[in-house]
Amino acid sequence: MTIPTYKMYIDGKWVSSESGETYTRVNPANYNEVLGKFQQGNEKDVDKAIDAAEEAFEKWREIPPPKRGEILLKAAQLLRQNKEELARIMTREMGKVLMEARGDVQEAIDVCELMAGEGRRLFGRTTTSELRDKFAMTVRLPLGVVACITPWNFPVAIPAWKIAAALICGNTVVFKPSSDTPICAIKFVEILEKAGVPKGVVNLVTGPGGTVGTHLVKSKKVRAVSFTGHRDTGAQILKDAGVGKKIGLEMGSKNPIIIMDDADLKLALDGVIWGAFGTSGQRCTAASRIIVHKKVKQKFERMLIEKTKRLRIGNGLDPKTDVGPLVNKAAQDKVIGYIEIGKNEGAMLCCGGKVPKLNGWFVEPTIFTNTSSDMRIFQDEIFGPVTALTEARNLDDAIDLANAVEYGLSSSIYTKDINNAFHAIKHLEYGITYVNAPTIGAEVHLPFGGAKASGSGWKEVGWTGTEFFSEEKTVFIDHSGKLQRAQIDIG
Repeated sequence: MTIPTYKMYIDGKWVSSESGETYTRVNPANYNEVLGKFQQGNEKDVDKAIDAAEEAFEKWREIPPPKRGEILLKAAQLLRQNKEELARIMTREMGKVLMEARGDVQEAIDVCELMAGEGRRLFGRTTTSELRDKFAMTVRLPLGVVACITPWNFPVAIPAWKIAAALICGNTVVFKPSSDTPICAIKFVEILEKAGVPKGVVNLVTGPGGTVGTHLVKSKKVRAVSFTGHRDTGAQILKDAGVGKKIGLEMGSKNPIIIMDDADLKLALDGVIWGAFGTSGQRCTAASRIIVHKKVKQKFERMLIEKTKRLRIGNGLDPKTDVGPLVNKAAQDKVIGYIEIGKNEGAMLCCGGKVPKLNGWFVEPTIFTNTSSDMRIFQDEIFGPVTALTEARNLDDAIDLANAVEYGLSSSIYTKDINNAFHAIKHLEYGITYVNAPTIGAEVHLPFGGAKASGSGWKEVGWTGTEFFSEEKTVFIDHSGKLQRAQIDIG
């Protein structure tokens, strides 16, 4: 069987890397299946992509935003037409079950439609002046060349979040996807090309983060870096970027679901299963900590173990599969390592924890109980199908436990008491809080982002999605015909 070779996209052309080298990617549910060969990009490729983006910027910024929006709307239509094909490619490339892969593509459709509409908004503000015959306002202007560095776990949705927002604001893009999901990135760029994005406006460079990513971040021509991925990589980006760049970081979390004694336990059970084991726990919003009121902990624990044991593991293309593989061997090794850490720390392994005898990188859905806040499985982001139960005395104790980590992306509480809900909303140190729903399920018309070590303060999608990728310029127009000095000539 011939293995296809894929190329990069620079200045409107599909090209090979200057390195002359390629790498291969296999199906994580069947590591005997080679998916393709991909360009091992290098610094020269990055420079070419940046130069192309810089050259295209002045023409692209002059296209009226509603016209830019028409291109994004066309992209959304093409994504919808190719949704099933893209979903199946995604499942083969990174492992998530087909239902979730369809949802990933749908999220990209939604965000392209959202940002197309933003082409008729991009609001500035008008306000009063303290001086006579003087007008004050703000306008939104593009930044220039921006870098979009994306992860493998949402290989179409997250690139769409970033790139659609960047384009509607009038920026040009150099896109560096995860090396684990290059096909999804290539297919998304093909759709943007077919939708009418001009040459040089979007450029795709595949290859390792240590060369492609680092060189892109360090470039003085890049005005902004939007990154989603591991905390350590985000910290390095902050060091490498230098002054004068906007840096947007989304760096994972250790997300809690609080279950109060008055909660609907069946509803909470469904939420925990979906939150903890959806995408095999490979979400930055995955529910990896379950904090349960002491009055219902034993009952809920029994319910959770029983339902988890019934989950079916396998290839995500099989409609019977509930939990797919991890993305690669390193991810599998990391999860197994944390399971051993949990056992050594004294947490009780209730179910799972083993590697099935399949030709893929699988780990059984795993539950620990009797977990305390000083344990690493309570503190560290595992990024796999592992969740840990901890007992809480009351609501305040539960909130304290939820906040006792360095992260702060997504949180959840199950309760029938409206007072409990609003107390949690106020005191949970997270960018997102769900009430009677799990920690996953964000919608694209609301801001997405975290607090503490989960992010750098900028939020993606929603009405804040364009704020990162634009500069709000303040404008004063004095039509008095004379010199007026603010703070001096008043009164």
